[in-house]
Amino acid sequence: MRNRLSKLLCGGLMVALVATALLALSIGAVKIPVKEIVGALVNPSGSSELIGEIILSIRLPRIILAAMVGSALALSGAVYQGLFRNPMADPYVIGASSGASLGATVAMVLPLRGELWGLSTVPLFAFAGSLIIVFVVFNLARTAQQRTSMTHLILAGVAVSSVLSAVVSLLMFLMPQQGLQGLVFWLMGGFSARSWSHVKALAPHCAIGFVIVLLHTKHLNALLLGEEEAMGLGVDVEKTTRRLVIAASLLTAASVAAGGIIAFAGLVVPHVVRLLVGPDHRRLIPNACLMGAVFMLLADTLARCVIPPSELPVGIITSLTGGPFFVYLLRKQRPKEW
Repeated sequence: MRNRLSKLLCGGLMVALVATALLALSIGAVKIPVKEIVGALVNPSGSSELIGEIILSIRLPRIILAAMVGSALALSGAVYQGLFRNPMADPYVIGASSGASLGATVAMVLPLRGELWGLSTVPLFAFAGSLIIVFVVFNLARTAQQRTSMTHLILAGVAVSSVLSAVVSLLMFLMPQQGLQGLVFWLMGGFSARSWSHVKALAPHCAIGFVIVLLHTKHLNALLLGEEEAMGLGVDVEKTTRRLVIAASLLTAASVAAGGIIAFAGLVVPHVVRLLVGPDHRRLIPNACLMGAVFMLLADTLARCVIPPSELPVGIITSLTGGPFFVYLLRKQRPKEW
């Protein structure tokens, strides 16, 4: 029954992703009929120069980037929740997003933009910050019995994120005035003025993270039973945990570097998918990736349309959606923990 529902959900999400992408391509300052969009995508030379420029150079890279970021955040959230056996763990709550934002901010402020080992330095610095902070929060949340307490995890994530926010604010205060506005808008999360170069910078980081997670779906299922049970099933818990934390941090870091701080996408999407198809990560991960892409595309489209011609940061939309959901989860779990 779960497998059938998973396949139906996966097919429905694919259709929804295509429909949402066409909607996002058609909506904007210049409204474009779907027929012209399809024509421009199939035969770019057959459409007018203006329409082709709007679709292929402005809207399409933004849509692809938003879908990639949504998938990456949903996947990283699913990994964190599986590793910590905690439905409230996500890149934002446990500080991974804050660590990535600090790393990316440092790269922008110093400035260190460019390439290192063929990869963009901003995602690399974001990755380093994310990885360091995840390990700090994870160790702070461990109890004397070497277990990760959900309450301690949330408190440690909030405390560390607060400190990192203060450091980012300090860097912004010291930053030259001409670059401050762009940094502020980036920290609020969004995909305004994104181009194919941003898609190319994000793609290799996402590809590596996706592959690592997909190769460890069975191990994630075993870890849901507990560390001792997973070891009894032949899983190298320490090595698997390290690899998955690195993969999730890489996905988070690349997403933050590309789209800024977009809160709660990694919390809401995996939890909803888990309620629908169950905890098996072989079903959970592909559906979470698709739903994350649809969710982010809808949020970005809504952000562009709420107060035209101005544009809301996408982070505001996702926070307004995910905040109440987080409170619901917190109250639902309270009797067990408190």
